[in-house]
Amino acid sequence: MPERFKEMGYWELVTRQMSIVTKSEQTRFKDAKIAVMGCGGIGGEVIEMLARMGVGELNVVDNDYFDLSNINRQVLSTFENLGLSKSEVAKEKVRQINPYTKVIAFKDDINEENISQIVDDSDIIIDCLDNLLTRVIVSRYAKSNNIPFIHGAIHGTLGQITVFTNEKDIDYETMFNLPSKDKKLDETIKEELNKLASEKPPVIGPTANIVGCMQAIEAFKIITGIGEIVTAPEILNFDLLNLSTFSIE
Repeated sequence: MPERFKEMGYWELVTRQMSIVTKSEQTRFKDAKIAVMGCGGIGGEVIEMLARMGVGELNVVDNDYFDLSNINRQVLSTFENLGLSKSEVAKEKVRQINPYTKVIAFKDDINEENISQIVDDSDIIIDCLDNLLTRVIVSRYAKSNNIPFIHGAIHGTLGQITVFTNEKDIDYETMFNLPSKDKKLDETIKEELNKLASEKPPVIGPTANIVGCMQAIEAFKIITGIGEIVTAPEILNFDLLNLSTFSIE
């Protein structure tokens, strides 16, 4: 980045949103640390929006590499970075957008042993995953450590977003009636979860990116304290082919 722009500083970068939040509210976001689980279709949009809104720190996690089939929806993917690590590309993208945001990239499979290291002392965990077992592991960690867990998922033109907090008893496994609820994640339960999500869902680009944008603004609302949050058991659903379906249930 040209030095003359860097010298203009963080506050110039976020100046257009400063009529929406106060300086103290934005400062909370500037000091926040958010873990983004997944850097693909949903996660790439989340990461970019958080950087543009001025988040302080990001831990970005993905063990996958870009391939040609990602181009239709994953904003971080290009022909130039095919074959490269999604988390490392995400880190570089944030550096280009907002050098004031600190980023740590992880290329690990998320499991019960390493989740604490990956999430560390994050203020929020954002679920941009496509693996049900991993979602369960991350959601359990978030609940046990009192960390807001922002869930997002897509299927074709369908999208959903909700936020799990310890302010209400509902959790991810209960809300979606998963077979793992209140059970140890042994091999039998893991197999059941994997069977529930064994096929790759269809998806078109705008679905993933709308969900990602909405997860990012939920994180912004949680940290700054402005606006209303879509808190579970409420869930925001939509179908891009039927605009009347945009609803909170």
